[in-house]
This record gives sequence, structure tokens and C-alpha cells, in this order.
Amino acid sequence: MTAIITVANQKGGVGKTTTAINLSAAIANRGKRTLLIDLDPQANSSIAFYDSGEISASMFDVLSDARATLASVIKPTKDSQLFLGPGRLALAKLEQVLAGQFDAPYRLKDALGPVLKDYDYIVLDTPPSLGILTVNALVASTHLLVPIQAAYFAIEGTDDLLETYERIRARPNPSLKVLGVVITLFDKRTNISKDTHGQIRSVFGEVLFKTKISKNVRLEESPAYKETILTFAPKSPGAVEYKKLAAEVIQRVEESRITRHAEDAA
Repeated sequence: MTAIITVANQKGGVGKTTTAINLSAAIANRGKRTLLIDLDPQANSSIAFYDSGEISASMFDVLSDARATLASVIKPTKDSQLFLGPGRLALAKLEQVLAGQFDAPYRLKDALGPVLKDYDYIVLDTPPSLGILTVNALVASTHLLVPIQAAYFAIEGTDDLLETYERIRARPNPSLKVLGVVITLFDKRTNISKDTHGQIRSVFGEVLFKTKISKNVRLEESPAYKETILTFAPKSPGAVEYKKLAAEVIQRVEESRITRHAEDAA
């Protein structure tokens, strides 16, 4: 069964896209065939692999009126195990385009159906909002991963995200699970990072991943060179940390599958 992971936090500037890109690359690095889907109108996940002029058809064409199949817009990356479903600024119009459509929350789930057999993992990068794009991601996903910045007010707003998660679980996607919370932009030199780490741990407990993603200039530089951190600076702390996070993610996904099989058997 394909693991479909939404990376979401409606608070901007928390390293969400950086996590989506480099977690996808690190999962692919472990031999898992991985698809990264860019649902953010800013399209930063796409620009990290391609210049905007190289992207014609995008997820907007797939989700707006089914003019394109998902398979037809997927593009390869330099990693033979990693593929991209690109986004474009046009995605900002999707809310308006889908207004009143009864199947609006299910567009992505329906589009994913024919390609699930081709991938072990699908990672969804979402915009910093709880609109139709994030709802589509949650309806289509098996798991939710929440990046939270190690800064004051970091937890502010997560209540809204978790409320949306519970609403999705209540009806359209009861099998959706929180995979975990990952601390990003962590600076071990500052008391703020240490204090907020403790605060986040007290709120989320075992859901918090052991791996923390540190502030790292290499992570900021790599997209400019159309590289993930794994190829741009493979020995950097960012590369090491995303590899560790990928190992934790894969372990948790496997554990959740075992639990689900046991529940189904019972």
C-alpha cells in the first residue's frame, strides 16, 4: 500500500517546503520510489528542480477540470527514484474554479488512483492555509506530518490544523493518521529554541519525531542550484538530519501498517 504523506502547517516560514523536498529525496535515497506533489501556488518545490519556463502542464490542470491526467504531468528528477508533480501560480485560482463543485475535496484522491501502483511514497507539499488545496491533500492522504519552527508562538495555529484534521477524519477520510511533528529551524545555541522544543514536546509527546532539523545555510542554498540537500551538501547537518527523519518516517509508516492490519483482522 502506498504511503501518502501531507506536509502541512498553515503558519508560513516553518520550513514546510524544505521538509517536503528533502524528506522526499531522503526517502527516495533509501530505495523507495517517491513522488513529490507540489500543491502550493508559490511552486517552490517545483522551482527547486525546474525553471518555471520548463513547466507547462501542472497540478492545476489535473485538479481544475481533469484536462490532464496526473501521469501526464509528472516529471523526473536527477534522482532516478524521485519524481515531481509540479505546481504553478495558477493553483491560486483553484478555490474559485472549484467553488460549488460537489467533488471538489476529492479531486486529488481521484487523480492519484491510477498512479498509486507506481510509487511507494507520495509526499504532498501544501500551501500555508487550510483552503481547498490542503483539504484535497488531507482527503487523499494516509498520514499527516506537521513541521513546527523552534520559535515562540510556534504552536499558535496548530489547533486550527488539528481541528481540520479531525473534521477530515470524521467523514471523508477516517483512516488518516498523524504521522508526527518535526521541529524545524532549530538553533541549539539559543535558549528560545531549547525552550520551545520543551514546549512542543510537552504538547505533542510521542508524536514528536526524535530528529530535529537545524538551521542550516546549505538547506537555503540548495534549491538555487536545482539540487536537494542530499546531492548539494551530502555531509552537511541538513543532509544527515533529513536522512534520519526519513528513517523515522519509514519506520512509523511500517508500524502504522502493522497496527492497521491487526485492527482489520480483529
